[in-house]
Amino acid sequence: MSKIVIIGAGAMGTAFAFPCADNNHDTNIVGTHLENDFIDTVLQNKRLHVGLNTSIPATINLIKYENFDLILNSNVDLIVLGISSKGIEWVAEQLSRVYKGKKLPNLLMLTKGLSIYKNNYELLVDKLQRLLSEKGIKDVSISAVGGPCLATGLANKVHSSVVVANKDISIAKKIAGMLNTNYYHTSYSDDLNGVEVSAAIKNIFSMAVGAAKGLCSNNVSEEIREKNYLNTASALIKQSIQEMEIFVEHLKGRKETVKGLAGLGDLYVSSGGGRNSKMGSYIGAGMTFSEAKKKKMEKVTVEGADLAIEIGKKVNQEFDKKKLPLMLSMINAIINDKKLELDWQYFN
Repeated sequence: MSKIVIIGAGAMGTAFAFPCADNNHDTNIVGTHLENDFIDTVLQNKRLHVGLNTSIPATINLIKYENFDLILNSNVDLIVLGISSKGIEWVAEQLSRVYKGKKLPNLLMLTKGLSIYKNNYELLVDKLQRLLSEKGIKDVSISAVGGPCLATGLANKVHSSVVVANKDISIAKKIAGMLNTNYYHTSYSDDLNGVEVSAAIKNIFSMAVGAAKGLCSNNVSEEIREKNYLNTASALIKQSIQEMEIFVEHLKGRKETVKGLAGLGDLYVSSGGGRNSKMGSYIGAGMTFSEAKKKKMEKVTVEGADLAIEIGKKVNQEFDKKKLPLMLSMINAIINDKKLELDWQYFN
């Protein structure tokens, strides 16, 4: 039995606790400083997590932020980061404070992200490592989990498959073994870059696949589009995988990773009706990004659009539409706030 502490009481962090507890680990969810009231509500409501519409088993300990230091100083084997990408600076500050002068346990990130730092691409795992290093914590092992695993499905223990990645394959294998259950199926990889890049950029391609219905033809009725857009969706998925392979290799990952859970698997789930796919459907129907955001998804975070805005300039500098016709069409429709037009002649 290992001691696992999950930082963040949101849907994914909480759902992740289920296979941990089912492996008989000492499983603890500690909320951030913003989640005290939420944890109180969960505990007062028979441990019902409203984001999952599922009750949290008594085998999972729920801990408020006031006991953050206490739980992290109690011989922890694995720290799981279930916070949003915007919380990375905060969690780096907390970890560096608690573990100053001490060995930091293995870290496992559930959150994905890609940004630009000093005109270079920076994965979220690399950003965390940089922030910790700047605060004096140099000896850090960060793993990531990728693949098609929606929080509500995991909490309801439906069969789900994921890949755990670490540059040290032995650590990835160890963590994968800690988490595997009869419903949460874990594999492992040393292609951390490939898994993380795939997981991030699939959100852009999910928007593109989501646009299939609107893009399938300009000369047919809505009824015909509704019944016959799958040909177009298939073409967009094939092109997405090809361009993801190019981009993953560009960021020093392995292209074969794209055809696994973190790439193709995650793209399938995300393009089937998530937030990115929904935004894509509006853009495919002829709306601009700003119009769709304001009228349809004003209060919804669309990760693919945020990523397009973050990396769009650099992707345009490094690639042309002959190399990445789908990715650039999607990115430029968002950053230039124009209607989506695909350069089909450059599809391979």
